[in-house]
Amino acid sequence: MTAPTRRPNVVMILTDDHASHSIGAYGSLVNATPHIDGIGRDGWRFENCFATNALCSPSRASILTGTYSHVNGVSTLVTPIDASQPTFVSALRDAGYRTAMIGKWHMGDGDGHDPQNFDHWDVVIEQGEYWNPRFLSADGLRTVEGYATDVITDLALEWVESLPGDDPWCVLIYHKAPHRPWEPKPEHAALYRDPVPLPATFHDDMSTRSSSARRALMRVADNLNTEDLKVDPPDGLTYDELAVWKYQRFMEDYLACVHSVDENVGRVVEFLRGRGEYDDTLLMYASDQGFFLGDHGWFDKRFMYEESLRMPLLLSYPARLPAGRVHDGIVTNVDFAQTILEAAGVAVPERMQGRSFWNDLSGEAPAPPPAAGMYYRYWEHDDVFHHAPAHYGYRDDRYKIIYYYNDGHGLPGTGPFVYPGEWELFDLHTDPHELHNVYDDPGHRDVRERMTLALWREQHRLGDTPHPGQTVPASVRGCRPEGASA
Repeated sequence: MTAPTRRPNVVMILTDDHASHSIGAYGSLVNATPHIDGIGRDGWRFENCFATNALCSPSRASILTGTYSHVNGVSTLVTPIDASQPTFVSALRDAGYRTAMIGKWHMGDGDGHDPQNFDHWDVVIEQGEYWNPRFLSADGLRTVEGYATDVITDLALEWVESLPGDDPWCVLIYHKAPHRPWEPKPEHAALYRDPVPLPATFHDDMSTRSSSARRALMRVADNLNTEDLKVDPPDGLTYDELAVWKYQRFMEDYLACVHSVDENVGRVVEFLRGRGEYDDTLLMYASDQGFFLGDHGWFDKRFMYEESLRMPLLLSYPARLPAGRVHDGIVTNVDFAQTILEAAGVAVPERMQGRSFWNDLSGEAPAPPPAAGMYYRYWEHDDVFHHAPAHYGYRDDRYKIIYYYNDGHGLPGTGPFVYPGEWELFDLHTDPHELHNVYDDPGHRDVRERMTLALWREQHRLGDTPHPGQTVPASVRGCRPEGASA
């Protein structure tokens, strides 16, 4: 490491739905990502980074504001952001940084929901298109020819090149890929034609899981459609054969989209090296949440299960951080904002929640105590496409407890009714694939009570409230976390 000569530039590359288990640095069995892996080799790989709400818009709001969904107001895909609220970008700008947002915003368009407190912003409309994407900026709407992953990178690097002077800068490079409908570049389309290995849980029957999980419409076999797959399946396939065929088609395109992302990460790294700024740049690669890649027979995200909950995070800053390290403590997307500000020497707004993990990495000062666990809440109950139930839960380094509170309109054509609340509990040491719900197992009674109390206390500590339909077990009634009002 060399002594820093200036405050760091900040580059955050954020993708949409990029599962950790399709990244080489995380042990992918299905593809290689050498440029993304290189960030971790030059810095840190985070083994236990989690989304506090595994959905695109809410995760992006938490990353930007350093707050949970119930504080920043973006709890679902249809609850747009109040873009005037404090963010790590507004704090950097106030401290003299030049700031830009390029790519997928996806937290509302117009009416006060466009990006604010950026010197420059240029964002795709809603989900954005893979080809010839439309961009909205302060100058209006236009179409830019080309492939979105390349175009977003081009625009971001052009903005950096345009900057006068030596002020530090921050650019958010937010890609659409590899989000549905997974449209790769033609030159990448054949990269994964060989059979992609099935995940170990592909044929999971979810027999011990709640009915809340089983009723979700996220099955590879049943819910991937012709638009997703771009071609009709062969005739005469059995159900299991159809499931495997659909999985292969889905993964061919998904992994090819990831390949383009990895190439563009390499472009950003080479750009920074060419300018002599790589060592003095805080470079982060992450995705807004994980993704089911056939795990449990599913695609998509939303649930608190590991494949959805877990975010990739690789971070380098060679001037101040050692290389080739692994961070295995629990961190969340809510922690990003404070960490970036502390690395830049900028004051953190009091409103921000979470914990900065900067001193975990730098060793420059005593680090705050690590988080014992993390709180999760998915608010978008029985959405029209996936019917994933709303739920909240708590995960520590071994156990995970989930409560599905289950009120809403039910499945299509069934009319409005209420499902009963349901609980799940998993021992992640003995059951890392979460195949066995042990909530009702007498042998886990003490764990169940301890985790229920931990969930309830953390929910209250963060200022969130239990769903009105929740029945708090007698063992925790009347308990209040320190400082909470009665």
